[in-house]
This record gives sequence, C-alpha cells and structure tokens, in this order.
Amino acid sequence: MISIAGVIGTGLFLGTASALMNGGPLGLLLAYIFVGSISYCVMITIGEMISYLPIAGGHIKLAERFVDPAFSFALGWNLWYNWTVTLPAELSAAATIINFWHPGVNNAVWITMCLVVAIGINMSGVGVYGETEFMFASIKVVTIVGLIIFGIILDLGGGPNHDRIGFRYWKDPGPFVQFYGISGMTGRFLGWSRAVTQAAFAYSGLEVVAMAAAESKNPRKNLPKAIRRVYIRILLFYIGGVFVIGLLVPSNNPLLNVNSDNASASPFVIAINQAGIKGLPSVINAALLTSAWSAASSNLYISSRGLHGLAASGNAPKVFLRTSRSGLPYVAVAMCASFSLLAYMAVNTSSGMVFTWFSSMCATAGLTTWFGISVIYLRFRKGFLAQGHKMSDLPYSSRFQPFAAWWAIGASLVTLLFSAWEVFLRDNWSTATFMTNYLPMMLFPILYVGAKIWKRVPIVKPNEMDFHSGIAEIEAMTHADVLPRNIVEAIWMKLT
Repeated sequence: MISIAGVIGTGLFLGTASALMNGGPLGLLLAYIFVGSISYCVMITIGEMISYLPIAGGHIKLAERFVDPAFSFALGWNLWYNWTVTLPAELSAAATIINFWHPGVNNAVWITMCLVVAIGINMSGVGVYGETEFMFASIKVVTIVGLIIFGIILDLGGGPNHDRIGFRYWKDPGPFVQFYGISGMTGRFLGWSRAVTQAAFAYSGLEVVAMAAAESKNPRKNLPKAIRRVYIRILLFYIGGVFVIGLLVPSNNPLLNVNSDNASASPFVIAINQAGIKGLPSVINAALLTSAWSAASSNLYISSRGLHGLAASGNAPKVFLRTSRSGLPYVAVAMCASFSLLAYMAVNTSSGMVFTWFSSMCATAGLTTWFGISVIYLRFRKGFLAQGHKMSDLPYSSRFQPFAAWWAIGASLVTLLFSAWEVFLRDNWSTATFMTNYLPMMLFPILYVGAKIWKRVPIVKPNEMDFHSGIAEIEAMTHADVLPRNIVEAIWMKLT
C-alpha cells in the first residue's frame, strides 16, 4: 500500500492548481504526460541496475561503482537537499489547506502543528513510522480514486445542479493559457513549461524505491514487478487525475492562484464547491491534509537517512552517525528537521507563495537526480557489455534501452533549462523565481567539480567496474514467489 501511495502527494492535490492556471487544461495534461514519460524511463533505467544489484544506498552507491566517488558525492548531497527542502514545501502546503477553514489564523500555528506531528512520528522509530504511513497511504489511495470517479460523475452532470460540463472549459477559456498575457506560441509554450515544472515536483520521488532495495524481501523478484507496474500508477493517478481536473475547473478561476489569500487549495475542492455540494469539500480537504502530513513525515525520514548514509560514506561529518539504542539517527533527524523552520516564511508571505518557491526548488533537484540516474545507467551498461555480459542476463531488462536513458537525460536538461525561462523576457525579471528554479541546477556541477578536486579520483573504467561484490548474498536471498491462495490474494498481489 505504501508503494502504491508513494506516487500521491500535495503536488497532485494542490500544485495542479497553479499548473492549470498557467498551462490550461490541455497544457496541464500534456505537461503531465511529458514528465510521466521521463519518470517512466527513469524507473526502467534504475530498475535494470537495482534489480541486479539491490545494495544499500541505491543509486548513490551505484554512482560510486560505475561513474566515480565524486559523482556519488554530488548526487548524494543533491538527494539530501531535495528531500530536506521538500519538507518546508509540504508544511506550507498544509498551511494552505488549513486556511480553507480558518483563513484568519496565523500560518505559524498550522506549520507548528504539522511539524510536531512529523518530528514525533520520526522520533518514535521505524515501527511507528511504518504503521502511520500505511494508514496515511490507505487514505490517499481511497481519496484519489474516489475523486477521479466523483469528478467524472460531476462532469457528466451527476451533481446536485445537474450541469453537464463535458469539455466546456477546453473551449472557453480554451485549452492553453497565454502566459502573462504573452500572445502566440511563445505565451502558450511558457505556460506549458511552468506546468511541466510543477509536474516534475508531483512526480519526484518515484525513484525512492531504489533506496529501499536492500531492505525489501526477495528484491530480484519483487523489484522488477514494482517497476513494471509503475506505468499503471502514472496513468491512473497522475494522467487520470489531471485530465479530470482540466474538465471540472476553468483555467481562469481566481481560486486556482495558490499565491493569493482566497485560494480554496485544491482544484478538486473548487470543483465540488462549484457543484454546490455542501460538507464534502471539508471532508476532502481533511484527506488532503493527511497527505501533507504523510509527505512531511516521509521527507524527514528519507532526508535524515540520506544524511546518515552520507556520513557513513565519509561524505558528511561523523556526528551524523550517532544513533539511539534502537538505531534511530537522532542527530541526523534533528539536523534535517531544523530546515523545516524555513516554512515559517509563510508567516509574512502567502503560504501558497512559499509552497510555490519550495516546490520549484524540489522539482529542479528531482530532475537533476533523474539526470544523474540516467548517466549512471549508461556507464553501467557500457561496463556490463565490456565485461562480456549480455543485457538479457539481468533479472529485469527493457527493450526501450538505451534510448530511454538518453531520453531521460535530454528531456531533464531541457526541462531544467526552460523551468523559469520567463524571467529572461523583458520586464519579467523575478529574483525569487530565478533562484528557486536555477539554484539546484547550478549547485550540482559545483558539488561535482569540488568533490573531483578534493577526492582526486579518476572516472571508473568500464573493464574495472565492480559487478560482483555482494552478488552471492543477493542470490542467496532470491527465491520463488509465493503463490496466492485465493482470488483476493491474487488481486492484492497484482496491485501491490
């Protein structure tokens, strides 16, 4: 269940508001299809490597084996940065959602409340974290599936007002938005590119399956299954969700502007309010709030374990190796939690604006991670073939390779380049937009070059790459799948 719900978050529930406002219904849909193609290519790319070598540290350790330690250093810190900055983004999202009920209350109250929940869950140990995440994941799955079905019913006139919407909003105000009033193809392209950046935030994190590879049961059998089912989740949750959103809410609805003080938070909530259904918007917003809580807790968990892993590899101060008797890396948790204080910027600024800033930073960091994973794969593939192996020898291989990896590299770089291109147009400069979109992109090469000078290690040659360490232990863990005892278990195994 946690694996299924890992693709659902505030990026889909809340961030789609600004994406629809900037790109229009068709621009929104095309943006999610475009980024979905990148994320799918990244998943099959990392799937080939991690199903063969399901080692602790995932792609960070694979970078050290197949590229060089400097690349591993840069990718590791980029991952930590990504998940650490996502934490205040989720806290800001939670404040935006709660403002739906209590718009006059200071955002600091809601941020503090959500932060206490996230830190409390992480300080309680992995058992409590797993149980709460399962509960939150169940709520998210039921919520998104229910919203998609309910949205289709509303679109076909099944609401209290019996208004059959159909594709009305694709005709007026239109399928695309002229971004900032810029006419022609330029305005439509800029609007679409902003929607792409938001979609990248929504999709980011799919690759985390690699981080848990060493802890999963029977990884060589189960990881390939998880990878193969990713596209179903992308189609159902993301593509299906944004398609329904584009049908229900016009792109010129002022409530879509999460940077304003009168935002209704989610396009789904806006649509339900428009249909005249009382009470349900509060229920949906409560479910969306659990999504923000879940995401904040997960972000703190992943970032703290990532920092602990960096320290174990010698890429971070040793103080972050300190753990409690139960193995909780409390110093790393405290350090990562301290960055959540950035969310308090929402006290003097709109919580929606703060959410937009941090989600843009997370999106660009996530795209950088996807670029790095694809580079690792091309090196992995070159070394694997150079040492006399065949790609068909892998537990999981895709017929789309190596083209999928090259697509992920090219598309990620293009998306990064155009993520905030509008700031370079006349009279459109925004320092905040420039820094939040382009800072992570500039940070990665700086980290890599700095680590290269510090470590003074060459790039690993294809014939010297290590494809054998740990293989005996991995093969010993591999066993045949347990067959389902009845049809219910069979359906559940297919879903999970």
